[in-house]
Order: sequence, then structure tokens, then C-alpha cells
Amino acid sequence: MTLKPDVLVIGGGATGVGTARDLAMRGVDVTLIDRDGLAGGTSGRSHGLLHSGARYAESDPRGAAECIEENRTLRRIAGACIRDTGGLFVGLAEDDAEYFEEKREACESVGIPTEELDSAAARDLVPDLTADVERAIRVPDAVIYPSRLVAANALDAENHGATIRPNAPLESLTVQDGRITEAQVGGTVDDVVRPTFVVNAAGAWAGKIAAMAGLDVEMQPTRGVMVSVKYDELGPVLNRCRDPDDGDIVVPHESEAVLGTTSVPVDDPDEYEMSNWEIETSIEECAAMLPPVADSSIVREWWGLRPLYAPDEDERGGRGISRGFFQLDHADDGVENAVSVVGGKLTTYRMMAESTTDLVCERLGVDGESETADHELPRVNDPDHLDEAVATYGRGPTDADVVGADD
Repeated sequence: MTLKPDVLVIGGGATGVGTARDLAMRGVDVTLIDRDGLAGGTSGRSHGLLHSGARYAESDPRGAAECIEENRTLRRIAGACIRDTGGLFVGLAEDDAEYFEEKREACESVGIPTEELDSAAARDLVPDLTADVERAIRVPDAVIYPSRLVAANALDAENHGATIRPNAPLESLTVQDGRITEAQVGGTVDDVVRPTFVVNAAGAWAGKIAAMAGLDVEMQPTRGVMVSVKYDELGPVLNRCRDPDDGDIVVPHESEAVLGTTSVPVDDPDEYEMSNWEIETSIEECAAMLPPVADSSIVREWWGLRPLYAPDEDERGGRGISRGFFQLDHADDGVENAVSVVGGKLTTYRMMAESTTDLVCERLGVDGESETADHELPRVNDPDHLDEAVATYGRGPTDADVVGADD
């Protein structure tokens, strides 16, 4: 039977599934599709950091303020999707002391709580820190398990009437008289979908989806490697307190530490090189903060893709400035019932979804405000039960060592 939802969401990462949840909670009939399992793209291939905003405080105060706001929201609603570790920005002897002070002051100015630690206090907190550490800033970073987060959002979306279809690749879009009228969907759907409105939340693949409707969404994804090593003695997230560069973050899991990352432009999100130098550089640079990881056994490695919007990348001029999100209303391009949402960060997925849902509801004439920040996600206080949903919907490599690891 042909599906005729009010909204078709294309893309089963955090932003897409978060949008489906928000739409469904406002009473909108929504169907979400993804070509693979949920969380199989950008969301589930990240380093798993729940940002405090400190990384962006001096370069993008607005983005940093959004991060700390959403950090607090997710701690309230996401339960076992979050592991509260805290974080340190570590200044080594060779690092710029002025940058350290600028970082601390910028955090304070946007409401990110900080505590400055001297070398001894930092090493009391993380005994394996390098002897070269001179100072550190303690911030409320945390770890996020994206497979659980996406599954919990999908469960809540379905609880409110949404249809969630992983393993359902979009095959084509038909545009007539300035509107998308049909979507041919394969896999578990294997049918035509006739939506009233379409949300393109396909991340790094958003350009490919848009092209099916004759639209031009200029993406410039970059790849980054994550190297997970056997190491269970790290408490907080470690960030190198310097201009963002390769190998400047270590994210603790229960028995592993995830080292990352690199930033290399790719032309095609489906075909790109995975270079050994990225692995070697990430290990070497992270070991400058935490020497034992240099000799720790590599458990697994994976590459993720950042869904960067090319015009923004051109304006920014490179790495180091917070990457915001963009809503591209395609009514301006002659297709009145479509929007693409690109860029952004996993930490701010819910805010991105709320903003996108606001636009869609305005177009559909649907009243009501978002309530996603006020309602706890389902099963998040029962991680074993939640991980059963992960097994159904799909799991990315970021948290494969923790989420359903005993399956």
C-alpha cells in the first residue's frame, strides 16, 4: 500500500530521527527512511563527545552557548545514553599560555562552568597525564552513546505514531509543478511514498539526495579517524588546549579510550581513502597528553564523516571554528515542499530537529511548540532494554564496545 505521510524524513541519524520524534509529538504523520540501519552514518561514527561548548567558546560564542544548553538538556532526558565523565582542556609546556587564558575567559563569558587546575591537581585527577602538563581547565564535557540516543529517539517517535524504516534506501524523487510528489523507496519499504513535505537530513549524503530532486546542496564532507585502544584508567575526556588540530582529543569508554581525530576533505562520502598516517598521527598526538596510549593495543578503528556545508567551509577558511547547522528552504530554489538540514554537531541534534520541525509545521499549518526538551526519552533508565532497540534499529561503531557488547 502506498504511504502518504505528511512528512517524509530522509536520513536516520540523530538529526533525522530527532526531527521525526518532534514532528510526531506535534501530531504530524511522519515516515523516516534510511538506506542502512539507524546511526550508521555520521552520528554513529563520531568520537562520542557530548560537548560542553568549551571547544568553541572563543571562536563561536553562540555555538558554544548552544552546546552547553543542549548538554544540560540531554543530561536530563537521555539517561544511559550519556556517561558523565567531565572533561579537561590540557595545556602542555609547549602550548600557548595566552590561548589557555583566552579559552578559560571565553568559557566563563558564555556560561560554561570551569575550574582551573595546576599541574599537580590535573595529575591527581588523571595520574597518567604527561609530566609536561602545566595547567588544565575542568569543564562539563561528557560521553554520548549515539546508538542508544538514536534508538531512544526512534522509539519515542514510534510511540507517538511515526513510521521508522531502516534499511529502506531512497531510489528516486519525482518533482512536478514545483513539488516533490513521489519518492521511490526500496528495501523494507519497496514502494512509492507520496509525502506532503520532505526533510533531507542525510548528513554528508544530503547533496546526493538533493540532486535527485534537481536541487544543488553543496556539501564538503571531511573524514576523520577514530582509534580505540585498550585503556580503562581514564576518567575525564581530554582535550588539548591549543588551536584545534589532528589528534587532540581522548574520549574514555568503559574499557577503551577513543583517540582522534583528523580532518581531510573527501569528494565522495561513499568512496574515500583511509590512510595509515591518520591513525599514526592521532596516536602520536594523543600520547603527548596521555603517554600510555602510545603502547596500548588497538582494539578497533573507524572513520567518520562531518556533514559540512561547502559555502560555510569556504567562509570559515578551514578547521578550528565551530560548525553551525543550516536549514536550506528549497522553496527558494523552486521546490516548495522540501528542506535540507546540514552541518551541526551531535550535541545539538535536538535543537536542530526542533528548528527544522518549526519550519515544517509552519508550512503545514500545524500549531504547537516543541516539547522534546521536557520529556525523558524511553527506556533510558534501563540500558539493557534500550539496547534491544539498538539491535533492532542499528548500531554504529562509536559505541560498539559498550552498547549491547554482551550480545
